[in-house]
Amino acid sequence: MPEGDTVWQAARRLHDALAGKVLTRSDFRVPQYATADLTGRTVLGTTPRGKHLLTRFEGGLTLHTHLRMEGAWKVYGSGERWKGGPAHQIRVILGTADRTAVGYRLQVLEFLRTGEEERAVGHLGPDLLGPDWNPERALAHLLADPVRPLGEALLDQRNLAGIGNIYKSELCFLIGATPWLPIGALPAERAAKLPHLAKRLLEANRDRPVRRTTGLRNQDLFVYGRAPRPCLRCHTPIRVADQGDGSRERPTYWCPVCQTGPAPAPGSPPARRTRTTN
Repeated sequence: MPEGDTVWQAARRLHDALAGKVLTRSDFRVPQYATADLTGRTVLGTTPRGKHLLTRFEGGLTLHTHLRMEGAWKVYGSGERWKGGPAHQIRVILGTADRTAVGYRLQVLEFLRTGEEERAVGHLGPDLLGPDWNPERALAHLLADPVRPLGEALLDQRNLAGIGNIYKSELCFLIGATPWLPIGALPAERAAKLPHLAKRLLEANRDRPVRRTTGLRNQDLFVYGRAPRPCLRCHTPIRVADQGDGSRERPTYWCPVCQTGPAPAPGSPPARRTRTTN
């Protein structure tokens, strides 16, 4: 699933391509909005909210989209070949005189009155890349359920918005705790660092084409995707297991030496828990 920095980049691409321009093409390929036509409306802009995208149009209308696991927004110039996937995966096309934005595989696509956007995103916690960022409130949300595993608490967008599976694994490594450690068992000084560290990582990567958390040449990530290669710090093989409620695959990576706390036995099934909110 795209994470907060990826969604921020998608919002910037859409905003740069469409903001202030009049739509000359509007094509919604989902049954609910098959007859919708925004042709002639001016696009006011696109803003990210956690992992959500809000594209606003004149007349107080907002298009709310969410990329989920496989969705993508692609922007093309006049005459440029569309390369985001086969035509049957296109959900929406928004075109101006010189740019065309194409939404592929969007699992969430809905119209809202702009004044009612909170209906879609009001449940989200402080946005790591947004103007509402508040580290104290984010920490309070994280610690509100002290028995919850650290990794699941970080993924819950109601606590703080923008962290996905990659940043979850990397943050747990950097803080020195396994993703299965109850967050209430994390020493207070390390818990207090979590929101600040998360923000620093996302801000450092929002303008990069390749996500990096290590600061090391030719090594982009500490643990995510590295099993069973050796840990960059202690050289112990990195491990991987699913974490979550079993409703989707959430491969979670950690170093059994550098990170303290409980971890599943090799080959054990994922625990059944409350589903993470996006």
